[in-house]
Order: sequence, then structure tokens, then C-alpha cells
Amino acid sequence: LAVTMQRRGYRTAVLDADITGPSIPKLFGLHGRAMATEQGILPVRTKTGIDVMSVNLLLEHESDPVVWRGPIIAGTVKQFWQEVVWDVDFLFVDMPPGTGDVPLTVFQTLPVDGIVIVSSPQELVGMIVGKAVQMAQMMHVPILGLVENMSYAVCPDCGKHINVFGNSHVDEVAAKHHLPVLAKCPIDPQLAALSDAGMIETYGGQFLEGAADACEKLLKK
Repeated sequence: LAVTMQRRGYRTAVLDADITGPSIPKLFGLHGRAMATEQGILPVRTKTGIDVMSVNLLLEHESDPVVWRGPIIAGTVKQFWQEVVWDVDFLFVDMPPGTGDVPLTVFQTLPVDGIVIVSSPQELVGMIVGKAVQMAQMMHVPILGLVENMSYAVCPDCGKHINVFGNSHVDEVAAKHHLPVLAKCPIDPQLAALSDAGMIETYGGQFLEGAADACEKLLKK
């Protein structure tokens, strides 16, 4: 989503709030260390100009585990917002799933304009998504809509859509909570390969254009 907005001409950034599972630097092929200045911590910039801050950019070795308790994790998320020099149009905050310390900290500390809730086809996930929706509503955080990940796979030989995880329930979940479905993203081996290679910015998929439209509307309010 950050890449899509960057391609549309906006300055974008990603705050990796998944402190114990920081995968954002890997996706963008970032291996350097973030630098501190008198103004604050400078995010690391990707090849196309997206600013990124992640705990992996502060560790001595990027393979070191982050074994921290909730209060320290919450404090780190606050620091990433307050002490990093952000000068962008859009700051995307990547959060771990669930309704724990990190989402609570983000909703209470950051001036969030809207959230995109990510789902997957299983009916079980619909229950978890429902909890996330209710949490956002309790915290008075606007929900832009739902994105379904791993929605289907496309047969490389015949082009047939295969529902690997069963029939999608995202439309039912969205209707129940009066939310739009912004995207249904397929399982794409090319996306997986580019992610592993740190080349996510070269991916050509157009699946998140609807979600990008929803983000763009925030600037016009």
C-alpha cells in the first residue's frame, strides 16, 4: 500500500509497529542502521524513497530476537512516533494481528486518520476481524475498509481461480459491519519471491488500488 501511494506521487513511510516480528525492512531489502541526530532518529529510506522505521533497524544484529514485555513494546511504538523525523504525506503503521498492546497504543497515542483491517477467507478469521472492528469503534478510530489476503490462487495453466482456504466470507463480514471491501489479494508466488528478495517495490500487482483510493480520499477531507 505504501508502494502504491508512493507511485501516485505522495511521500510515504512505514512505521513497523510489529515489534517482535519486524518484517518490513526485509520486504524492502533494508539492512542498514537508523541514525540519530539532534532533530531525532532518521528513518531509513528505501530505493524508491519510502521512509521506514523498524526495531530491526536499531538492533546490532538483525537476526537478534526481541524478547520484551508489553509495556516496553508499547513504549517503543510511542518512541517511533514521537522521536523519529517524519516528513511525509502518508505514514502507514504495520501492526501485529489482534487487539493487544500495540493496537491499543497506536489508537491512544497516534493521530490515526483511518485503519485498514486485513482478513483472510476462513470463517474463523471473521470472528477475529469482528473483534478488531469493535475495538476500533470503541476507540473512535475510523475504519476505511477490509482487505482480504490470500483470497484465492490462479492456476498458471488454465487461469481458474482456486479457493485454497475455502470460500471467502469477507463480503459477509463487511456487510455485517457496514464496511467496504477494498481488495481481495490472491496468493501470488511472484509476490512471495520478491518479498523474500527485498524487492517489494518492483511488484507490479494492482490489487490494492481500491485501498489506495480510500487513503487518498483522506487528504481531500
